[in-house]
Amino acid sequence: QVRLVESGGGLVRAGGSLRLSCAASGTIFSINAMGWYRQVPGTARELVATITSDSTTTYADSVKGRFTISRDNAKNTMYLQMNSLKPEDTAVYSCKIWRPLSSIVYWGQGTQVTVSS
Repeated sequence: QVRLVESGGGLVRAGGSLRLSCAASGTIFSINAMGWYRQVPGTARELVATITSDSTTTYADSVKGRFTISRDNAKNTMYLQMNSLKPEDTAVYSCKIWRPLSSIVYWGQGTQVTVSS
């Protein structure tokens, strides 16, 4: 079992920054991918960014150039640095870890990010 705990969400004004963290504990498999997703109530969950165990990254077009995903494998922690935040970034942000080419997937409980205009 793997447990994911997000932190760092909160309320920020447009143009501001936040840094989210996702700490993983339990039986962490060495080859894994991690990602951040976000969801606004009543809408579909949206992929924000992903990072593989060798730190290859992908980003949604809507956050490219503003958000940076990173990970510290020694600490089993993933981060999302969010800069130049916009009101449309408001959502519950959740982290996910999965083992590629398998059905093994774990989700965190989510952290609220609210960007005021």
